[in-house]
Amino acid sequence: MNVYVLQLRTGSEAKFTALIQEDLSSHGATLFRPRRELTIRRAGKRIQSLAPVFPGYVFLQTDDLSEAIRATVRRADGFIRILDTTASPRPLSGDDLALIKHFMGYGEIVRKSKVTFDANQRIVVVEGPLEGLEGRIIKVNRRKGRAKVQLDLYNASFTVDFGFDVLESANNARMTEGS
Repeated sequence: MNVYVLQLRTGSEAKFTALIQEDLSSHGATLFRPRRELTIRRAGKRIQSLAPVFPGYVFLQTDDLSEAIRATVRRADGFIRILDTTASPRPLSGDDLALIKHFMGYGEIVRKSKVTFDANQRIVVVEGPLEGLEGRIIKVNRRKGRAKVQLDLYNASFTVDFGFDVLESANNARMTEGS
């Protein structure tokens, strides 16, 4: 199955998906819009929030990008273009496809990863969506429980915050008990 990238007006991903998902299903196509779970502090309270992994982009899975599918996508509110160009769309391949399949493996909602920190205070991902992306982490904010990750898609770079929960490592637990 091929995966195509649809560029939309940022913030219109949910509405766009709701409008055309049923029509696309009748043509054997589906939309995938990965969202990430984050904890946000507002007025001193922690709130769980969902935000798009790729704001302004939705992924179309289909065996054949027929003219009927193209017409359905083009007429929906919020549509800008199919990447590479709408006239000659190109399915994802190579590293781009591997990245999207990585997120597809976690479903539409990318939950928080479980991490620990080694003796040098470097992040070690135990499980979750950050697993395999350690080399792309450019910044870690332990207080907020977020890791800023550099993602590349179609020669464009995105920096995206992913949430994580810190697991108490056995070494850290022993050190605090002995204190």
